[in-house]
Amino acid sequence: MGKYQTLLYYCYSTITDGEQFAADHLKLCKSLGLTGRIIVADEGLNGTVSGPSEACKTYMDTVHADARFSSTEFKIDEVDVPSFVKMHVRYKSEIVHSGLRDPKMINPQKRTGKHLEPKDFLAMKDDEDVVILDVRSNYEHALGKFKNAVTLDIENFRDFPAMINQLAKYKDKKVLTYCTGGIKCEKASALLLHEGFKDVYQLHGGIIKYGKEAGGEDFEGKCYVFDNRLSVDVNSVNPTVVSTCRNCGAVTDKMINCANPECNEHFTQCDACGEKLEGCCSDTCMEHPRKRVYDGTGYYVKVPQPVNTEKKAKVLN
Repeated sequence: MGKYQTLLYYCYSTITDGEQFAADHLKLCKSLGLTGRIIVADEGLNGTVSGPSEACKTYMDTVHADARFSSTEFKIDEVDVPSFVKMHVRYKSEIVHSGLRDPKMINPQKRTGKHLEPKDFLAMKDDEDVVILDVRSNYEHALGKFKNAVTLDIENFRDFPAMINQLAKYKDKKVLTYCTGGIKCEKASALLLHEGFKDVYQLHGGIIKYGKEAGGEDFEGKCYVFDNRLSVDVNSVNPTVVSTCRNCGAVTDKMINCANPECNEHFTQCDACGEKLEGCCSDTCMEHPRKRVYDGTGYYVKVPQPVNTEKKAKVLN
């Protein structure tokens, strides 16, 4: 066991005291010295946390001790340093924003796609009557995706429902959905079933679990992750690089955030262009007065904006 770990997990389970649970959960995480991001909603938990291995074990044991989350599956990565700087636990309306006017029209606790373990997904994915569907955002599948996967032109998962009509031609196929850790597929597959798709599956545990248990075979490129690593390798069988630099077109697997905080776009950029543009996606962004210092990683800690005391005084008066 390494010195530090990063845990990726989710659990759809009803929480009736969501706001109070979020506040108490933040205290728990801070008491254990963990960092990360956790979303709490009435429908469950969605989190990535990082910290000392023993603290991570205590955290997992604590979560599992709660009957509501006893079935939670943690994807565990050994890391050299914690994958976050701060700890955030936030209460929101959904643990994954569905984009639906009435999110309650689908309920992953009651109906969702058939779960495929990585070895079963591997055995099934190349069948003639199968369509592999990537339900992640553009910047994620631009960095890496399964060979022959259908990808969607969406900026966020909330855009997924609007794409259902474009997928209608696959209604007679077996649709195998996948995402990073499995959470988006719970809602995506549930929505596909709601819209009349008959044979819908999902990769249980997502790309991360597939990499650990099936060697990541035929996953081309890297997998985008929502922490300061930005991407991880998952394919140890037949790895390839499929992404290219936004600026010069050179092959690169490096994903960064634009150094201009007003842009902050996720994009792929080679080291040469990173140095030239100081971590920005364009010359325009490089000239922005609030451009952040680029240290070669493309990951930036959020800095609180200074309070405009004069404006605040006017509001109070």
